[in-house]
Amino acid sequence: MPDSSSRLLGLRTVVFKVTDIALARSWYSKLLGFEPYFDQPYYVGFQVGGFELGLDPSSEDRKPGLGGSTAYWGVADLAATLDQLGKEGVNILIPLQDVGGGIKVACITDPFGNEIGLIENPHFK
Repeated sequence: MPDSSSRLLGLRTVVFKVTDIALARSWYSKLLGFEPYFDQPYYVGFQVGGFELGLDPSSEDRKPGLGGSTAYWGVADLAATLDQLGKEGVNILIPLQDVGGGIKVACITDPFGNEIGLIENPHFK
């Protein structure tokens, strides 16, 4: 269990880009053996073992396939975390986005170009 001084609170969500949200919803429902807890045309979410598997039909910033998924690490305060990381020279790939329901996401890159998703999600304790 991370202590309160840790920036990253643990893995929370993996989002897969998909080209057909209805097909993806059906396929993952069969794979997992249950229906999603969140089901909208713009995002489908499954709760799996305390984590979220998300399906995102938007291809504005990423395409499906290799490189089309993002693992999101939880943070307590995304705006403050991004502010501090920016001061430290960390590349902010995708700035803070409010995606609704009190959930905020952003992406940074490590020195090797690997994408790291950050998520502030009040629904995860």
